[in-house]
Amino acid sequence: MMRLNELIDCPYDNQIFGIKSDTRDVKAGDLFVAVKGFNVDHADFVDDAISRGAVAVIAERELDVAVPVVVVSDVNQSFYEICAKFYHQADWQMQLIGITGTDGKTTTATILHDLLEEMYPCAYIGTNGISFGGKMEATSNTTPLTEFLYDYFDKLNREKCQYVSLEVSSEALLHHRVDALRFRYAILTNISEDHLNYHKTIENYVSAKAKLFTLLEEDGYAILNSDDSHFTEVRAKVNANLVTYGVNDDASFQIKNVKCFDDGCHFDIVHNQEVFHIESPLVGLYNAYNLTAAFIVCYLEQYDLNKVVSLIREIKPILGRGEFLDFGQNYKIVLDYAHTVNGIDNILSTLNLIEHKRVITVIGSAGGREKEKRGSMGKVALEKSDYVIFTMDDPRNEKVSDIIDDMVSSSTNTNYERIENREEAIAKAFAMAEEGDIVAILGKGRDHYMAIGNERVEYCDYDVIQNYFE
Repeated sequence: MMRLNELIDCPYDNQIFGIKSDTRDVKAGDLFVAVKGFNVDHADFVDDAISRGAVAVIAERELDVAVPVVVVSDVNQSFYEICAKFYHQADWQMQLIGITGTDGKTTTATILHDLLEEMYPCAYIGTNGISFGGKMEATSNTTPLTEFLYDYFDKLNREKCQYVSLEVSSEALLHHRVDALRFRYAILTNISEDHLNYHKTIENYVSAKAKLFTLLEEDGYAILNSDDSHFTEVRAKVNANLVTYGVNDDASFQIKNVKCFDDGCHFDIVHNQEVFHIESPLVGLYNAYNLTAAFIVCYLEQYDLNKVVSLIREIKPILGRGEFLDFGQNYKIVLDYAHTVNGIDNILSTLNLIEHKRVITVIGSAGGREKEKRGSMGKVALEKSDYVIFTMDDPRNEKVSDIIDDMVSSSTNTNYERIENREEAIAKAFAMAEEGDIVAILGKGRDHYMAIGNERVEYCDYDVIQNYFE
């Protein structure tokens, strides 16, 4: 709690209990900062903010309202400065680790959290929520809004957290949520076409991802996947220490001798003629990349690498990411968040390496975004599965039938059916599964909602699966 004139130069001494930039989050006693986005000026919603209890407003123009308004020349810059004061950014002692990429953010960030917290207090913030000290709290965004992010950091700092493993989405970078932060490490997993509803072009998308690598501390490290097709564009933005990883000979941490099994993967990490043999319960070549990126941070932090290798051997499965579920059934169930062409290809290619009779896949595609990728998603699913059940996945304001039409439009395969209700689709997959089959439930992971129309309806694939067997 601070007074307004302690946060910004003004004559008003209102007590401020919180800071908000979205009217839907405003509570009594809050300061409303009317930030400006690409398509919206939040000053247009000031009456709603005041009706919800805002006691003052920061904006770039005069507003005829009943609470104090402080007019600034750059509201977004003022927002960071106000948050920095209110949430005591100058006192933070944490090392920030940012992970960006199309696929693998959650897995890499979680691996890092799990490894680092065995040595020092470490928090995870990302798609699966906020985890610290054995407690998990849900969040509504992969990278929370700026004011929530600063609030979390302030609380974590007071609890003596030393590292934060943070998923940094392209949307967060586009909307400047982390502009005033500085990272000790920034990791690129990979880049493939995604979120073009926001970015419009792949060039804009790559540029947004690359922005993270301009936000490093002076002696920070950029850790880049040098096998990625957009490596060169991202590398051009790096002005800090550069470390690379991949299977190519030029990578400073080279991935070699990969062997994939149905219960994990084994591989070597080679660096400066040192060889570190990794055995992990996480399946697939793509997880060799995720594990290597996490390993590099531990290496640069000069941790006991024998201990790190040992911890990787015992690492816990990542919720909703290549997660094998056992409810006593005589076939395998895999729950995965894959919702890009690359992600679907990765998980299904991995499952095809496992001994099986059939791969049965349940999949949909999100509505209101990126229609162009749906045909490729469906084509990969059909080619790498023995049978596919197309269903809903956050349809928003589109008809599920239209989305499925798009998904089957690029293939002549007929090894599929349509069941629009996702719960029924999952039940059908289990009903037809036989001993030795693999049922892959893709697209939602452990998400706790389904976006239908303009609402977020409570829904979770894991709960549906659990209820089926109970």
